[in-house]
Amino acid sequence: MPSFHTCHLRVLVAIACGLLTAVVLGLSIWRIVIRIQKGTFSPPTSTTTQFCRNGGTWENGRCICTEEWRGLRCTIVNFCENSTYQELNFARIPVGRYGPSVQTCGYNTLNAGKPLAIRLCTFSPYGEIILQNVTRGNCNENLESLEKQIDNIATKSQNISIEVQILTSNTTELTAENITSASNVVGQIFNESRKATSEAKRLAVSTVSQLLDVREDIFQVATADANNAFTTLIEQMENYSLTLNNESVVEPNVAIQSFNPGIHEHSESVRFSVQKGSSDSLVSGSIFAENVNTLNPDGQTELQILLKTRKNNSISKKFGFVVYQNNKLFQSKTFMTKSNFSQKIISGKIGENEKDASVEMVFNPTYNKKVFQLYSYACVYWNLSTNNWDTYGCKKGNVTDGFLGCQCNHTTNFAVLMSFKRNYQYPESLDTLSTLGCALSIAGLALTIIFQIVTRKVRKTSVTWVMVSLCVSMLIFNLLFVFGIENTQNKNLNTNDTNTNIPSTNIIPETDTADIPNPSCTVFAALLHYFLLVTFTWNGLNAVQLYFFLIRTMKPLPSHFILFISLVGWGVPAIVVGVTVGIIYAQHTKDPNWELEYRQEEICWLATLNSNGFISHPFLWSFLIPVTIILITNIGIFIVITVKVLWKNNQNLTSTKKVSFLKKILSTLSIAVVFGLTWILSYLMLINNDDIRIIFSYIFCLANTTQGLQIFILYTVRTKVFQNEASKALKSLSSSFGRMKPLPSMTPLRLRVRMYNMLRSLPNLYEHFRLLESSLTTEETTLTKSDQTNSSV
Repeated sequence: MPSFHTCHLRVLVAIACGLLTAVVLGLSIWRIVIRIQKGTFSPPTSTTTQFCRNGGTWENGRCICTEEWRGLRCTIVNFCENSTYQELNFARIPVGRYGPSVQTCGYNTLNAGKPLAIRLCTFSPYGEIILQNVTRGNCNENLESLEKQIDNIATKSQNISIEVQILTSNTTELTAENITSASNVVGQIFNESRKATSEAKRLAVSTVSQLLDVREDIFQVATADANNAFTTLIEQMENYSLTLNNESVVEPNVAIQSFNPGIHEHSESVRFSVQKGSSDSLVSGSIFAENVNTLNPDGQTELQILLKTRKNNSISKKFGFVVYQNNKLFQSKTFMTKSNFSQKIISGKIGENEKDASVEMVFNPTYNKKVFQLYSYACVYWNLSTNNWDTYGCKKGNVTDGFLGCQCNHTTNFAVLMSFKRNYQYPESLDTLSTLGCALSIAGLALTIIFQIVTRKVRKTSVTWVMVSLCVSMLIFNLLFVFGIENTQNKNLNTNDTNTNIPSTNIIPETDTADIPNPSCTVFAALLHYFLLVTFTWNGLNAVQLYFFLIRTMKPLPSHFILFISLVGWGVPAIVVGVTVGIIYAQHTKDPNWELEYRQEEICWLATLNSNGFISHPFLWSFLIPVTIILITNIGIFIVITVKVLWKNNQNLTSTKKVSFLKKILSTLSIAVVFGLTWILSYLMLINNDDIRIIFSYIFCLANTTQGLQIFILYTVRTKVFQNEASKALKSLSSSFGRMKPLPSMTPLRLRVRMYNMLRSLPNLYEHFRLLESSLTTEETTLTKSDQTNSSV
């Protein structure tokens, strides 16, 4: 009767294990199939990436080149090579820009560290790339001293404009104070009452273009003191746009165009267009004004503005337009810029009867539609009295063919403030590999846990609690990773049609990147954070325990050792996660998107490190540092065990002499797996080389997603207990279901021999230290006398 119950128990265990494995693999395959059906797997983009050369990127069916290259594939030179003029050296200069000299003013001068001279790279009338003459600066003049000479601009305007242009040519070294001073000086150069020369004003346009190359964060610092300077500069540039007499001034970041049709011409409306170029810079020929009555954008149009005035007005009208490449001069209190999107600003101004004017606009923003998705936008104008964006008098128009329509009943500086969502994409093969690897690990870990618990009495020398705790934490982490790592809210948003989701109300977005709160994703991130820390902690505790058993063999374990390591293994990670979330929430209580300081937006995992707050970043001190400490400790214990136990030949032990070189290597790898040392590969993924990093990504994914399967093979399948029990389970299954004829009395032994022969190539780690499984004879005796064995921990 007892054997009958034992037989059925084995049958039930085998069936449960088989069903569990089938369910997990089935769910994983189903998840992959759903992804394929929803189109998350896209064809490789290597062809388009290789098509664009010299740093060009493939966006919206064409190559977007850097400033130094142009053409269909970004292969045509668009720069002036390194040059020397007298004793001055100049680095490579893109066409249309002024390059600073390598030589700078001496440290004993007022303008110490600033370039001695600048030089323009441009096109000749015949289309050849040429360098203009060198313009030298005065080392005893700086931006602060030039501010004091504003009253003398009428007589020194050109010299002052040249000096400001030279002092702002090296944009990487400009400070917030430099931006404020330069804006004050240039704003007065454009002021008609100062009577600056036309050449000084043209040079001032290039200075403004250079200022717009300065980093966004520098402008944000300068805003507190520079609002008045920026306001004056914007107003004076609008007025300057009316004085060019049908001419244009085009710099990489600023373009100014005037249109004066004359008193006898039809001039109730004027259309101004900006065409897309092969790069983000504005170029001559890409802007033009026409005396027409309607908007007519085409595929190459980036923006169009139509200024309308009241008909039957005989007064001669002047129309002026200014295009800014970005919104750095328009620092808003309500709209925050977090990314590097180029959101152009367009100014439309009419010289007479401006109150009777109205404006229609279409914007076709340039962005990578494969990576970003337009989430919302607002039609706004810059309110000079409040120094902020406003929607008064403006409303949205139609959204067709990628063009965003706007209408306003007044003229000034207009913009479309856009908010984007990212379409996060990952290598499909890497995603598939991780899913299958985790599925196999889940099945292997589940079977290992069952084996460790069911056979704990048989394996007298095995320590069950640490292995079970490690497998449980790793199993839960793998389940959370497979079914909870993706931000489903972000995924569902990306699959919807863009135009149908854009709000119709004209409300200014808070930032240029939309962050949608998702508490469930934050919970998953916290759980992943916790269980991965638990896994690493139990890896470390496993290493410490093996150290006590194998190195300090003559000393007993500390008192209450199991209780202590349990509190550490399950409690310490909970404290780390709880404190991390609590601190982040306390610091960002008023921010509705506070959770994005803790987790990423695209996936439910910790926010990664950034250069701005590296030291204070939660990823560093709540995950990276603890994991690094555990790995360093495990490496040290691994080296000690490897040298003193696995690779040490004791001539008095015949079992050591019989261990082959290959078995030693595989035994060493077995210890490395249970210590979690394969996670060291994650540090190699930080290499700043895409080709090398992707190779290590695949190696890391293969080694770590299958860690549970490796543990199952090394610590379950290879044991003699498992081999004996598997053979008995096969016999029981065949007997219970009647699928096999009764076998002779020697069948169990033959099955065990066959099973052993099949797995004999896998070395047995337990041959090398005290955690050895007992011999085949001892195990068979133990299985028949299990009541005489001692329970393991």
